Amino acid sequence: MARTRTATLLAGLVAGAVVALGLGAPAQAAAGEHYVSLGDSYASGVGAGSYTAESGGCKRSLNAFPQLWANANAPASYRSVACSGAKTGDVVNSQLSALSSTTTLVSVVIGGNDVGFANIMTTCALAGTNACLAAVTNAENLARTSLPGWLDNVYNGIKNRAPNADVVVLGYPTFYQLGTPICLGLSEQSRAKINSGINLANDIISAAAARHGFTFGDVRPPFIGHQLCSGDKWLHAVNFADIGVSYHPTANGQSGGYLPVFRSAATLAAKS
Repeated sequence: MARTRTATLLAGLVAGAVVALGLGAPAQAAAGEHYVSLGDSYASGVGAGSYTAESGGCKRSLNAFPQLWANANAPASYRSVACSGAKTGDVVNSQLSALSSTTTLVSVVIGGNDVGFANIMTTCALAGTNACLAAVTNAENLARTSLPGWLDNVYNGIKNRAPNADVVVLGYPTFYQLGTPICLGLSEQSRAKINSGINLANDIISAAAARHGFTFGDVRPPFIGHQLCSGDKWLHAVNFADIGVSYHPTANGQSGGYLPVFRSAATLAAKS
């Protein structure tokens, strides 16, 4: 009897310690979540393969971070309406309808297409350093003047449609590891300028998220050491056979870069 009571007491203490350390809490907390994923190709999972038939040209991948999080946490409901090529206006006009007062968790990745990520990278790949620098500078000017307002429209729409939701806004990884001795393709000057432009976009997105009381998830740190020009890339380089995947995260980039950042940010948002 004494041994039984002791074992029961120890089991209870261990279980309590597990919950206190947060080791068993996330899945339990997520079981009641009603989660919706919004955004562009970085949210839909372009470049990660295994696209669902129902998503068509939106190319929603089974390897995208929202699907991976749902697989691991078994929320009460999960829906992704993220779509390749989406801009802020597309989120407002076509994606916000997926939200409701019962939505409890939202993730969104948006803004890159509004400032012309794809056109910039095409210019940089084909037209040389001077054209690349000019294209990034023009995009930076557009980002400073217009992107904050475009993001406000999206974030206001999320608040109106899902007033009870925790909202996680995720940014974009910088594309290049700089200073590597051998890296074919763009000049070092072009690569540095592209990274600088992405950093500016992330700063604007983060500031907009903060204005609305949303949690920002910075994916740049986990991609360090896994950028283009590194030995273990989590991003696709230019792929002329499948141009759409160029500069998008691989399946490893989704699982090793975006997923842990979203998981941590969602936990933080739930506590705030």
